[in-house]
Amino acid sequence: MTVDLPPAPDFGAPIPLRAAPEVLAFLATRRSTSALTLVEPAPSAAELDILLRLATRVPDHGKLTPWRFVVLEGEAKARFAARLEALALDRGDQTAAAKLGKLKVPPLAVAVISAPKPANIPEWEQLLSAGAVGATLLYATLAMGYGANWITDWYAYDAQAKAILGLSGDEQVAGFLLMGTPREPALERERPDLATLVSRWQDPG
Repeated sequence: MTVDLPPAPDFGAPIPLRAAPEVLAFLATRRSTSALTLVEPAPSAAELDILLRLATRVPDHGKLTPWRFVVLEGEAKARFAARLEALALDRGDQTAAAKLGKLKVPPLAVAVISAPKPANIPEWEQLLSAGAVGATLLYATLAMGYGANWITDWYAYDAQAKAILGLSGDEQVAGFLLMGTPREPALERERPDLATLVSRWQDPG
């Protein structure tokens, strides 16, 4: 799709606040699409550049950028999935091998990697920032008109699988963002009852 976005603001430039009812309308019906329904076309290279740029505009206490991206596409994505499958089958784990379908089917995947930095910013806040990147990338992809799903599975946590992906040190997979065009629309699911989740603090003193 044609995306007409404003250029990235210069450092220190004022950014006026404006209401964005179209964003609220999008969030009111936002729904992830099933990974197994995602086919070509996926976001183009130029569109993916835009999505990744948008995904980095998240809260980041200390401006540490405690995250990075690994793009999985084309033959490289197929080889990555094949290596994971071989890893599972070498262990005799047919169930783990079968779970790779959600990764294999979509034409494009982006691994959001949580990469905490040594700093006086609590690691927990850095992990939350990586989660914000994942959520923003998911929302931006859907807003661009593509289907998207955020998944984790055994290969997000397995030490050997993470090594295949190229992770090191304290890095973790925050999520695999799967992208493509859905063959069928997503169906609405049950949503939380706010009455059971919201309280208002009262001073007990």
